[in-house]
Amino acid sequence: MNIQVLEHALTVCKVRDKKDIDMEAEVYFIGKTDEELSLVCRTEDAPASATDRSDGWRGFRVCGVLDFSLTGILAELSGILADEKIGIFAVSTYNTDYILVNAGDLDRAISALAARGHIIV
Repeated sequence: MNIQVLEHALTVCKVRDKKDIDMEAEVYFIGKTDEELSLVCRTEDAPASATDRSDGWRGFRVCGVLDFSLTGILAELSGILADEKIGIFAVSTYNTDYILVNAGDLDRAISALAARGHIIV
């Protein structure tokens, strides 16, 4: 499987109101439940009004469009990283999956995934 390393640093945060989110930003993920409004975005796009914030994340994108009938992709990748004691934050879109790791674990994550046959692009 081809896995792309995203170039930019990412932030995971909680926001109070969707109007605080820059909807014109190039990259962001929003998750809303009855308990919270979460945002993953480029660090430079994180709103100053975030109530909780975790900086220092880097991301991987599974290349290509994944058919919904495919199973175990996140399980396989997260399992490889878990074996190396690397924590993740996973986000999925309609097309594909993204895995975030702490920036300090990026090189180890790349090595672990490559050692298990994944092509890092």
